Amino acid sequence: MASIPTPPTEPQDSPDTYVGLEAGQAERLARERGWSTVRSLQPGTIITMEYRVGRMNFEVRNGRVTRAWKG
Repeated sequence: MASIPTPPTEPQDSPDTYVGLEAGQAERLARERGWSTVRSLQPGTIITMEYRVGRMNFEVRNGRVTRAWKG
């Protein structure tokens, strides 16, 4: 009998801690904290809204993170 898969986990980290940081610094910090995928987007970028465990998203304006969210 196959075992029941364990759902993936993500870091216990608040997206709010990245707002205001320089984009490169925020990306490095997110990876150090265990995020497997880090995505930086320009304001207004069209993206799909599927939730991906382990992904941190940044909206970047003028080189700084203005918004951050999981998934």
